[in-house]
Amino acid sequence: MMITKPKKADAANDDSILLKVRGLRIDGMSEEVWNPIVKGVDFDLKRGEILGLIGESGAGKSTIGLAAMGYARPGCRLSGGEILFDGIEMRTASEKQKRAMRGVRIAYVAQSAAASFNPAHRLIEQYQEAPVQHGVLSVEEAQSDAVDLFGRLQLPDADTIGFRYPHQVSGGQLQRAMTAMAMACKPDLIVFDEPTTALDVTTQIEVLAAIKDVVRQFNTAAIYITHDLAVVAQMADRIIVLRYGEVVEEADTRTMLSKPTEAYTKSLWAVRSLHKEEEPGEDTLLEIRNVDASYGGGVKVLHDVSIKVPTKRTVAVVGESGSGKSTTARVITGLLPPMTGEVLFKGEVLPPALKSRGKDDLRKLQMIYQMPDTAINPRQRVRDIIGRPVQFYLGLTGKKREERVRELLSMIDMEPDTFIDRYPGELSGGQKQRICIARALAAEPQLIICDEVTSALDQLVAEEVLRLLLRLQDEFNLSYLFITHDLATVKAIADEIVVMLQGSVVEQGMKTEMLTPPHHEYTDLLLSSVPEMDPDWLEDLLVKRAAAANAKARA
Repeated sequence: MMITKPKKADAANDDSILLKVRGLRIDGMSEEVWNPIVKGVDFDLKRGEILGLIGESGAGKSTIGLAAMGYARPGCRLSGGEILFDGIEMRTASEKQKRAMRGVRIAYVAQSAAASFNPAHRLIEQYQEAPVQHGVLSVEEAQSDAVDLFGRLQLPDADTIGFRYPHQVSGGQLQRAMTAMAMACKPDLIVFDEPTTALDVTTQIEVLAAIKDVVRQFNTAAIYITHDLAVVAQMADRIIVLRYGEVVEEADTRTMLSKPTEAYTKSLWAVRSLHKEEEPGEDTLLEIRNVDASYGGGVKVLHDVSIKVPTKRTVAVVGESGSGKSTTARVITGLLPPMTGEVLFKGEVLPPALKSRGKDDLRKLQMIYQMPDTAINPRQRVRDIIGRPVQFYLGLTGKKREERVRELLSMIDMEPDTFIDRYPGELSGGQKQRICIARALAAEPQLIICDEVTSALDQLVAEEVLRLLLRLQDEFNLSYLFITHDLATVKAIADEIVVMLQGSVVEQGMKTEMLTPPHHEYTDLLLSSVPEMDPDWLEDLLVKRAAAANAKARA
């Protein structure tokens, strides 16, 4: 027998207000002392409205979003104020009451899909769990709904992709699958915590459009947490700017974009100022030559890929999710031996498999990963995270190892005495990524592969990290292969650009040349998909593309 969704309570004052937050205070435990991290925040959220929360790392955005569900992370507590969801006080509600609502009436889309899915279960099994367990849908109905939502979120092979395991799809595809899961029970409120961070710009457009469509269709309210100001401009009806757990400014989106009143808000608006002047390379440090690669079964995922990385220069590799960017990095590092072709370092062919490479081969080529949360051991202190490669590659132990770790922390602008004994859980996202940079530098490499290293960071922190990488490149004559879907990052850091599509290189050249029309058709699609600080940009783009598609069909 099917169970219907709980009947909505009558709102106390205004039936259109779904969520009312008053004087919200949240504390965090540090050294056995409770310290305030959210300090008296007030806001209302109406049915069908999207509220954007923006601010730098540590501002309290995600903490407030989770509090809307009556949830506080381990080490945090909801210490004061009111969180009224449809008249229900979430701060004092019992765990049984909150569990009955989570997934049905309130859903959450996390930033890191890779860390949120169960690797032992297929996507469709994880999709159907909430609607089936809460009695909203039968297994058959849930599976049918999953296929429909997978298709609307532009997932490939919507009929069958649900039968894959999380590791068998790309990061962007996994993020869309999580968005579909949140929508499974058609909840009243969805908290979107950086849902398009892992997506390339072309996929992001489709997902943003799908999210807006679902919100409108089901009159769903949403809290949209993001560090991407252009994205929040497309999604939010109102914007709240946060800093240090307090509201800096609140206004409707158009007012906030055109007439911000606070200096901090204006600094956020002006953040994308970094632009590197390109320089042509003289000597080739790394060369990927005519590489084909497969993950097994004989189906190729890379097709005749050739890329050169000059000494002391940055080559950006861009393309949509599944285009082969990260797979190319796996081939370079030896994690995926190529079917054909070769990788050369300073003209010498590298052994194709990681296990066949010597310590010096490993040392001179390092990698920084997209998600620092999953790239570093949460049980190790900073001194050990950085100290292990210092000892392994340089043979330093004891006092010399300690001195080198402190030098590396100073290089990344983190005070050694403050951070050396901290665990990753005591660091912000930007600080964790700096630790990953220091760990790569510990090997004293010549080339660093940066795989989406700023995509999970707010724009202020991302710009700081990019400036840090540019400074380190100049100081240590480093070369970077910079994998990214963020074209603003490309403009900030690249000398050359390589564009990939479906496992092939479709265009490459110097940055100025690549960003100047005419472009290859796919490069033009990428450039036109970069959101602008205009609330009408997404709607206008979708209208233009629909008109172009209709004209093409008639022709």
